[in-house]
Amino acid sequence: MSTLAQTTVTAARTNETSLDGGSPYGEMPLADPPSPAPAGAGWDATEAAMGRVGRKAGAGRGRGLHGQLVQQLGQMIVAGELGAERPLVPEEIGQRFEVSRTVVRESLRVLEAKGLVSARPNVGTRVRPVGDWNLLDPDIIEWRACGPQREDQRRELFELRWAFEPLAARLAAGHGREDVQQRMVDMVEIMGQAVAHHDAITYARADAELHALLLHAGGNRMLEHLAVIVASALHVSGGQVTGCDRPSEAALGLHARVVEALGAGDGTAAEAAMRALLTVHPEAEHMVPAPREH
Repeated sequence: MSTLAQTTVTAARTNETSLDGGSPYGEMPLADPPSPAPAGAGWDATEAAMGRVGRKAGAGRGRGLHGQLVQQLGQMIVAGELGAERPLVPEEIGQRFEVSRTVVRESLRVLEAKGLVSARPNVGTRVRPVGDWNLLDPDIIEWRACGPQREDQRRELFELRWAFEPLAARLAAGHGREDVQQRMVDMVEIMGQAVAHHDAITYARADAELHALLLHAGGNRMLEHLAVIVASALHVSGGQVTGCDRPSEAALGLHARVVEALGAGDGTAAEAAMRALLTVHPEAEHMVPAPREH
């Protein structure tokens, strides 16, 4: 086992916490895309990458040993460093990471719930094809954003947001309670203060809450469940694609326009303001889905 990977897991052992202990607004930097080993190359070929990925995944997470192992294995699978050609042997994982069978078993169960692996009698635990993965899972979104699929993940998140957030703004116009509308106004004020103080963390938190409030205000419960997707998108966007990527006066003004239109009950204006917000940066124009020829 590499020294880096051992250090990551050993450090986690000293601070055991639940899997959900990390905040989506942590200051973990977006990792540079690792150089993946050939799919299915096995543990020996990926040991160096294991330490590199594990160190970046674990930075600032505050997760315990179980969460660290889920992070490391998850990123390795998503990066293509562990393929379906070779089963994941729990005993071998335990030896490589120096963790107990219980930690390995529970970690593989988490990955199975995310659709990344499957365990079958007489076959063992194997990586599942990408089509079986829960691509809306916040962890998988982050792992893809930290690996070779970073640009694909960024584009797909943008396209998904373009598909439902303007609609959510139209539905929310005039439908929210006064206290919810006031809370959105408060979030814009907090974002304004964050812009003035160059406080990206506070800006991101207020921004995520504003978008979550908007998605809940329209009365569509399926849209409500997409709030976590928006939070993940804000966290891992990794570039200036939308007006939610960084604090700026332009982005702040567009957020304010959205909230004003919501308060006025103007669905058309709210939808237009949201579309403008999602394409505030020129480089986003080529990512806007174009009509397809039939």
